[in-house]
Amino acid sequence: MLKGEALDDFMDRFWDSGDEKDGRHGRDGTGSPQSPVPEEEYEEYAFKEDGLIIQPVHKGKVDRRTWTALALMLVTVPVMLYLSVAIFHGKKYMLFSLLVVFFAMVPFFLIFEGRHPQAREIMVIAVLAAIGVAGRAAFFMVPSFKPIAAIVILAGVSFGGEAGFLVGTMIMMVSNMFFGQGPWTPWQMFSYGLIGFLAGILFQKGILKAKRLHLCVYGFLSVFFIFGGIMNPASILMAYGRITWKSLIAFYISGAPVDLVQATSTVIFLWILSRPMLEKLERIKRKYGLIER
Repeated sequence: MLKGEALDDFMDRFWDSGDEKDGRHGRDGTGSPQSPVPEEEYEEYAFKEDGLIIQPVHKGKVDRRTWTALALMLVTVPVMLYLSVAIFHGKKYMLFSLLVVFFAMVPFFLIFEGRHPQAREIMVIAVLAAIGVAGRAAFFMVPSFKPIAAIVILAGVSFGGEAGFLVGTMIMMVSNMFFGQGPWTPWQMFSYGLIGFLAGILFQKGILKAKRLHLCVYGFLSVFFIFGGIMNPASILMAYGRITWKSLIAFYISGAPVDLVQATSTVIFLWILSRPMLEKLERIKRKYGLIER
């Protein structure tokens, strides 16, 4: 088993195994290894007392492509989820789960327009999704106490809203293979994906700051109102096929303690994970050229 410097050298060679034409990916034009990037070049990414200074993957204003992707997901996916209940009565949940993944992937891959995507860029997103699945499995014995929303939010902040949506959908689809698939799966995918997408947009607009307090407040509100606000009506649809005001109030009241536990756990995980994860993700973005220039 590799340890210490040998492991670091192996990881550098692994990440650099793709395109070697650009020196920013670890090798120069001759293919010889570059010297390590000086630590002082990472100063702007150091965790300051007032929060982590990080750079969005997409610089500048939120472009039209991102707004189009958001409109697509806010219109197409809810309609599709409603039809899955109203027409198919939740029996085609795997088909609609795959459709949600498809609509999550389309806007994510649109960000590569005019670029040459590399495996390392997709691999980081896949690793974040795997961490979310492992985190859910690690806390299986504690109902609703999961780090899923925290990881999705950090993915959206660090890599953009499209990546946050994709990470959220993939975490729920894959983890439900262990916890049980059902008509609730596509609804959970959409809920967590929307949390990650909005985190990316709000950070890019400068509304959400990469600080513990800001991330924790957003995490609590998004889980309680977005996840709970979507899953409670979805539960009514899956149970009765139609929504009434009485059932809506009853489900919101009965679901409030569960939503509160999940929102509180998101705050705890964001407080613990935001510093190390954002710091590492920023180093990866800087070292391997994952920030659009």
